[in-house]
Amino acid sequence: MTRDSRMKNILVTGGAGFIGSNFVRLALSRLPDCRLINLDKLTYAGNPGNLVDIQDDPRYRFVQGDICDAALVAELFADEQIDTVVHFAAESHVDRSIDGPAEFIQTNIVGTFTLLEAARQAWLVNAAVAGDKRFLHVSTDEVYGSLGETGMFTETTRYDPRSPYSASKASSDHLVSAYFHTYGLPTVITNCSNNYGPYHFPEKLIPLIINNALNGKDLPVYGDGKNVRDWLYVVDHCTAILTVLHQGGVGETYNVGGNNEKQNIEIVQTVCDILDQKVGPLPSGEPRRSLIRFVKDRPGHDRRYAIDAGKIAAELGWKPSVTFAEGIVKTIEWYLANPDWVAAVVDGSYQEYYRQMYAGR
Repeated sequence: MTRDSRMKNILVTGGAGFIGSNFVRLALSRLPDCRLINLDKLTYAGNPGNLVDIQDDPRYRFVQGDICDAALVAELFADEQIDTVVHFAAESHVDRSIDGPAEFIQTNIVGTFTLLEAARQAWLVNAAVAGDKRFLHVSTDEVYGSLGETGMFTETTRYDPRSPYSASKASSDHLVSAYFHTYGLPTVITNCSNNYGPYHFPEKLIPLIINNALNGKDLPVYGDGKNVRDWLYVVDHCTAILTVLHQGGVGETYNVGGNNEKQNIEIVQTVCDILDQKVGPLPSGEPRRSLIRFVKDRPGHDRRYAIDAGKIAAELGWKPSVTFAEGIVKTIEWYLANPDWVAAVVDGSYQEYYRQMYAGR
């Protein structure tokens, strides 16, 4: 039995970010009887422009606010009768966590705790069980640490985080699990591999390389470029989250991967080659691969991630539908078709626009 008919009011945290905005759009299209409340602090990576096409949908409400604000979160649970939480909100960039870990501890750990407490108070204090409620915590494969040349992460892999970012996400995962075991809160955890696709903030590898390569800028690659990641097209990830909401078991963890292991240097070279095909070489006549520059590796850079997504396939029937060859072309074509979005994000002008729009709300 699925929960489709019993999901009425979904709180999405971080829904103005990359994965969150793709999820909000997909959920509104797939769940016609649901309302979505998007709670986002609008940090540098939160951009309501990601959802301009659905901002007037009567089933959608945007709330600017911090998941660490206990009073606001409790108010939303009460006023909106929240029955489902999809928790994306997080500081997520490893480099930023190395330079300034405090924000990662506050948002990723304290923020998750605040949401869990609000859900516990709303769903369990006056009821023996939470019925058909769900708290889905979206996490990362980085909590598992680093792999050698062989092997894959499974749901039972021992946690071994190596950066302040991954440590903060590991902590939040443990909190979510503890609330299930201690209080019976109906939680589910998903751990995903690297996402890519539309609306990706251009500090991450693929959008950074696309933008730099288009503008003839250097393409920085850490170390020898042979660090391996599994790449997951963002809409596939969002479909997996809906599948887990509908069919996933309470207290369970599901790894979500794309079956697309690639070295970072392969990714950069592929982006360069596709752009050369679609827009031509650089003005100098050189291919965009000539812009590649190997730079000093970052501290604690995990060598390889690889996700075994066999559990979600076997138990829930989900598998990725977009190959990397298909997805990277779709991603590049989206960035080429949306230069105004890219320009506003790169120069930061989107922040002032939306700051004024939501001032006083």
